[in-house]
Amino acid sequence: MKFLKKLFSNMEANIISFTMLILLVFSIMVSVSGYGSFTTAFELEYDTTTYHMADTAAAIVNGDEIDLYLEEGADNENYQHTKLNLDTYCLKMDVSLIYVIKVDTKDYNHFISVFNCVGKNAPYTEWELGSEHDTTNDEYRETYRKLYDGSLDYGTIYRTDDLRGAPPHITTLVPLKNSKGETVAILCVQRMMDRMVEARRPYLILIAGSAAVLMLISAIVSAVYLRRQIIRPIHKVIREAKRFAAENKPGEKLGADISYIEDISVLATSIDKMEEEMLQYIDHLTVATAEKERIGTELSLATAIQANSLPNTFPAFPDRTDFDIYASMTPAKEVGGDFYDFFFIDDDHLALVIADVSGKGIPAALFMMVTKILVNEVSQFNATPAEVLRLVNERICKHNPEDMFVTVWLGFLELSTGKLISANAGHEDPAVMRKDGDFELLKSRHGFVIGAMDAVKYRDFEFSLAPGDKLFLYTDGLPEATDLNDRMITLSGMLDALNQHKEKNPQGIIEGVIRRVNDFVGEAPPFDDMTMVCLEMKGETPARLVVDAECDELDKVNSFIHQHLSNTDLSPKKMMDLDLAVEEIFVNIANYAYGDEKGTAEIVLSKNNNAVSLTFVDQGAPYDPLAKPDPDTTLSASERQIGGLGIFLVKKVMDETSYEYKDGSNRFTIVKKFA
Repeated sequence: MKFLKKLFSNMEANIISFTMLILLVFSIMVSVSGYGSFTTAFELEYDTTTYHMADTAAAIVNGDEIDLYLEEGADNENYQHTKLNLDTYCLKMDVSLIYVIKVDTKDYNHFISVFNCVGKNAPYTEWELGSEHDTTNDEYRETYRKLYDGSLDYGTIYRTDDLRGAPPHITTLVPLKNSKGETVAILCVQRMMDRMVEARRPYLILIAGSAAVLMLISAIVSAVYLRRQIIRPIHKVIREAKRFAAENKPGEKLGADISYIEDISVLATSIDKMEEEMLQYIDHLTVATAEKERIGTELSLATAIQANSLPNTFPAFPDRTDFDIYASMTPAKEVGGDFYDFFFIDDDHLALVIADVSGKGIPAALFMMVTKILVNEVSQFNATPAEVLRLVNERICKHNPEDMFVTVWLGFLELSTGKLISANAGHEDPAVMRKDGDFELLKSRHGFVIGAMDAVKYRDFEFSLAPGDKLFLYTDGLPEATDLNDRMITLSGMLDALNQHKEKNPQGIIEGVIRRVNDFVGEAPPFDDMTMVCLEMKGETPARLVVDAECDELDKVNSFIHQHLSNTDLSPKKMMDLDLAVEEIFVNIANYAYGDEKGTAEIVLSKNNNAVSLTFVDQGAPYDPLAKPDPDTTLSASERQIGGLGIFLVKKVMDETSYEYKDGSNRFTIVKKFA
């Protein structure tokens, strides 16, 4: 960090350090994941090939003659021939050990050596025919038992610790059977794992090196981008502001093209406009020296800067039909400390901000501008609202000698699903209206205000907005609006005003609330800034289909879905995925929901510009298909438990799946995004 501060400014060093930390954590996660996957794949290869070696070696030994070998000893001609073949196979396959043992099936604690073939350079001595030995451990004992009783086709044991001087190795055990199909002995093949250990080292070095190079390149790119688009433009604005403050002379225009970042560009054009209007004011001041005119001009400039810094053109996003938004800010003085903002993080995520700075007038307006820019920029770093507020609080606390603070509500809305993640830094709780319902306060846990104390942590709070739902954000100047008798309109009065206009669009709702407040306040001067933001989730009215819960009705269900999705951008591949999921879910309802009884299934289809949502409703016995663990797809078909693959496949091909049991009904929802 100290090294970075020598090369860059504090702001650059802080942002680059944060970026490098994120990249470092990501690199470690990739390295660990890759190392684990590589080890698993290599162990699977060892397991499979060693089993085939053991299976081939077992074909060399005649299970009917095991007892004869133990009775007659090594002089038996067939024993010598078999021993020679096993020795040759052991050397040819380059394994460390091939041995055949007859296990005492009373307790599996002892076994007798029948064959023992040692590979070249293996750290073992051969056991003599008929020598008795103790079972190594419980893992071997349990494997012997399962091989003898037929519950296991073969066993694999990895030895990587407690080796008593031996190197790490793998042992594969297969049963030797006589002509009656009875297990009479066990053949074991042992291979050293030194190749896997040697192969993992360069792989880990490659992963770590690649991650380090990626982190370095990303840090350099971030530093270059920050310098060009944020740091240099801001420094240029600061230098121009200082120059103008010292000289009061026109200089080179900053221009809107100073940065691709909209807020910095707006700030630069506002400075240009401020200089122009300030110069006009200076010219006027030579004639009119009245203090009142000078203060009024400064305040008008500040009002213009503040107004230009907030999004105030509506409709704000005329090309988006999946939501509607409107906002209003009425300062108590010429300039205020409230602010709001909304901007796209990407095509599917909309950031919503509303805040209230302590105090009023010019200081609050300047503090508001700094906070607004920081919230906007930090929101681009792929962080949650809580993380954004934490980082903004750290920046402000470092440069806040006046000990000002600001309350902030920040939310990130995923438009395709309606999921909204928010964090609250001491701000008012929002009001939410569900479709066909009333506005109600949505309470959540508040964090501490921003700027008052360093090292504060905030919490994310998640809820959803469905088509037809509305979200209303406000500052405390609304419920605390006061009439001439010092009576406040209160939160209850605010909710009453909202519900009087709840059927209107966001602009109609806010304008209705403003009229209600003005009627209530009357001639009383405004006590505080009053800011409001209202958002409405759009979307078509959900389509519904009710059919008998029978497999024969599947064609009717598919036709219903295809008809309502015919004019969307859903690709053929995604439609096939959707058809596959629909068939799995509906057939499960038809076969299992009602048992031997008859029943119905309801399909509810909702869509917007980005996704389609299907909810399957039945009144059968409560059953959550998502509660069952996913099947282990690394196992063979014979080893996996029966069932679970259908729902597992649904979760794989859909973007979202959820289940709830509500009002006596199972409700299973799937979501597929168009893009």
